[in-house]
Amino acid sequence: MSGQNQAKILLIGKNGQIGWELQRTMAPLAKVIAPGRDQLNLTDYAQIRRVVREIKPHLIVNAAAYTAVNQAEFEPVTAQAINGTAPGILAEAARKLHIGIVQFSTDYVFDGRKKVPYTEEDVPRPLNVYGRTKLAGETAIRATGVPHLILRVSWVYGRRGNNFFRTIVRQAARQPEIKVVSDQTGSPTWSRLIAEATAQILAQTRFSLGEKRGIYHLSAGGQTSWWGFAAAIMNRLPRLSPERQPVPITSRDYPGPARRPPYSVLANEKIKTTFGLTLPSWEDGLDLCLNQYALHK
Repeated sequence: MSGQNQAKILLIGKNGQIGWELQRTMAPLAKVIAPGRDQLNLTDYAQIRRVVREIKPHLIVNAAAYTAVNQAEFEPVTAQAINGTAPGILAEAARKLHIGIVQFSTDYVFDGRKKVPYTEEDVPRPLNVYGRTKLAGETAIRATGVPHLILRVSWVYGRRGNNFFRTIVRQAARQPEIKVVSDQTGSPTWSRLIAEATAQILAQTRFSLGEKRGIYHLSAGGQTSWWGFAAAIMNRLPRLSPERQPVPITSRDYPGPARRPPYSVLANEKIKTTFGLTLPSWEDGLDLCLNQYALHK
C-alpha cells in the first residue's frame, strides 16, 4: 500500500443493514468502492473474479448475504451460491492480489443446545439451510489460506432492510395486539455498532490481517428473547402506552419452515482481548438506535 489515501476497500452488500453503515464508518480509512447488484452479482463467479481483478482493492469486505432464513429452506441452491460459494471465490481472488477479506457470519451456525454463550472454539452445528450455507462460506474462506476476519454477528437490526426491529415498530403502530416468540434467546445487535467496531479493527490492523486472522464473535452484551426485545422496543416508543406489552408465545405456536436455535448468545471475550473492543449491552444499543431513529424518521 503506497499510502492510506490511495487505499481502496471493495465493499459488497452496500444496501444491506451492515453494508449501508460500513460505507460511512470505513470512509475515513480508504476509498470505499461499493458496486451494486447490477455490477456485482454474487451468483456470477466469473464476474466476481473480473470485478476484483479490475478494482485491485487493498481489502475486500463482504457484507452481502442471503438472509431470508425461512425462504432459504425453499431456495437452498441460491442460498449456497451467495452464502457458501461466493465467499470462497472472493477469498481466492483476494489471495491472488495478496490482500485480506472480512466476512460477516452468524450465530445461527450453532444449534442452541448450550445454556451459556458460544465461544469461537465451539463446534458449529447449524439447524437450517441459512446456517449451513453461512458455515460453508466460513469454511471456504479458511480453506484458501487468505488473511481473513470472519465476524459472527447476532440478531442484527437497524433502520434499513427487513428486520425484527422495523417489524415491531410498524406493527406496534397498527395492531392492537402483537404475538412474539419468547423461547428463543440471543443478543440483539444494532448494525451501526457492528460497522463501527469493524472500522476500528481495520484502523488497528491497517488492513494487514495476517497475525490476527480468524473467527471472532461480535455482538451486543447481555441476552434476551424475541419477546423481551419486542417489549423493550414498545416500552421505549413514546407514542404507545407504557403498559402495553406484546403477547408471549412459544416456537410451537409460531412454526416456520426453518428450525431456529433456542439459544444463540455469543461470547465476545476473544474480540475484546485481541482488539480491545466491547459493544454496549443490547439495551443500550437499542436506546442509541431509537434516539437516531427519532431524529431521522
